[in-house]
Amino acid sequence: MSGTKPHRDEHPDSDPEDTASEELTEVVCLESDLQDGQMMEVEVGRHSVLLTRCEGKYSALGHQCTHYGAPLSKGVLSGHTVRCPWHGACFNAHTGDLEEYPGMDCLPCHKVKIQNSKVYVTVNKKTLRQEKRVKQMGAAVPGNTHTIVLLGGGAASLICAETLRQENFGGRIIMVSSDELLPYDKTRLSKVMNVESDTILLRRMEFYQKYDIEVRLRREAVSVDTDNKTVSFNDGSVQSYDQLLISTGCRAKGLDVPGMKLDNVRMLETPEDARQIHAACLGCNVVLVGTSFVGMEVASYLINKALSITVIGSSQLPYQNTLGREIGKFTMKMLSEKNVKFFMNDNVTEIRGVEGKVKFVALKSGKVIPADVLIVGIGIKPNSEFLKGSKIQMDSKNFVIVDKYMRTNVPDVYCGGDLATFPLKMAQNRLVNIGHWQMAQAHARIAALNMLNKPTELNSVPFYWTVQLGKTIRYAGYGEGYTDIVLKGKFEDRKFLALYIKNDEVIAAASLNYDPAVSAVAERFAAGKVITREEAESDDLSWLQLSRPTPSATHNTTSVPC
Repeated sequence: MSGTKPHRDEHPDSDPEDTASEELTEVVCLESDLQDGQMMEVEVGRHSVLLTRCEGKYSALGHQCTHYGAPLSKGVLSGHTVRCPWHGACFNAHTGDLEEYPGMDCLPCHKVKIQNSKVYVTVNKKTLRQEKRVKQMGAAVPGNTHTIVLLGGGAASLICAETLRQENFGGRIIMVSSDELLPYDKTRLSKVMNVESDTILLRRMEFYQKYDIEVRLRREAVSVDTDNKTVSFNDGSVQSYDQLLISTGCRAKGLDVPGMKLDNVRMLETPEDARQIHAACLGCNVVLVGTSFVGMEVASYLINKALSITVIGSSQLPYQNTLGREIGKFTMKMLSEKNVKFFMNDNVTEIRGVEGKVKFVALKSGKVIPADVLIVGIGIKPNSEFLKGSKIQMDSKNFVIVDKYMRTNVPDVYCGGDLATFPLKMAQNRLVNIGHWQMAQAHARIAALNMLNKPTELNSVPFYWTVQLGKTIRYAGYGEGYTDIVLKGKFEDRKFLALYIKNDEVIAAASLNYDPAVSAVAERFAAGKVITREEAESDDLSWLQLSRPTPSATHNTTSVPC
């Protein structure tokens, strides 16, 4: 039907005074092309739009996830929620509003009309290329002195501030960070190490100014007085608060061995660290200590850049306590094929230098490895020293304990992000510490809502990802204590879905080149639905939503004259 003018009775009703010149309306499919609970990508004016049909209603939204631009039509539609296939961000299928992180912005919405069994979508030509929509936010109200202080300059503080303004909080919001930069996307640092700081900022200064979010950089909290509701800082200043969010996160843990102070011993914490590591490793012998996400991602990144790459791990296999032995073995094989050497079940005992620079790394096994650069990625330490002596309760590892509302034991004091130990609903409210980007954002939203006396419990499903040789392994759930893995696909084909089993139920999933399976699993977890071992082992994978409807070829390009 391309180029064919439809009959007058096929045209949706329109107001002659409508701003027709700014709008474009096209038939995108037949009403019968999409069943309830389905979605597909359609074209309007050579621009892709996501068409959904759920709960009897059609909606047209931006087709790209606002996080990293994933095609949402390849994701999962469950109820009225669209979940991204890449990193698990969720959007309301009717409104386009963000419902789950790591995305930060909402999707644009377009008009939909059904007439004569055809689906028409109308878009505004001027805003058609805007792929993100900032949710409506308020600002400070003159005379409202209620002050909320956010300690920390990461994603948690930013999301808390945004949620407060989205909920029309009119008091003061003060974000205090020891960083030199505004909040930025830390997940990029180990994946694109020569990154320019400006390109990974989550929001620019104009955004904070527009919504009256006061930002104070290069300032570190040294103590909190919860009786008098004040925070003291390293520059001598003292700030009073009515409510407080502590989200100061964690820092990299160093090796407790001789030689740690030598030049070219590096840890990855900031964009400047990432750039320096990139520059220092070019054409050099690099040794990495640590086989969890940071160490393995940096090793992958440095292939074809460093002269040699050697990885030291204290466990038998990489990711042993996170993704598990099977995926650890697979990723180790992938990197070994690219000439990355592994020394597992070993530890560094000494870093030896020549003229102040690292030259060799000595291991417990007796091996001595040449090293021009040593990168340490062995774990984290909580930034909670300033809370010692306060009434805020911490666990034995100095992480802050919160309840399902992100409240500490002290009234009006909340905690979120990597520093928090919190009850995970999908793990029977077991207290856990999960340092995931998406989880820090979810914590912050819950804290903000409860600060405003809008009681809301944390119900997010952990979702994270790691990149190896340009391929992304996705993971959802909480797999600690799993006893079995059900595998779909094959590791050797580099296409698999691993379902982690405990007590005959799926508790987590990991995949490579198997989208949107992990998002489908996450959706089931989020809905509180059990995935049984029997279901996991079945050959019927329809519940994973691996196939997609496509629009009728003869009904997706008809323009309606305006």
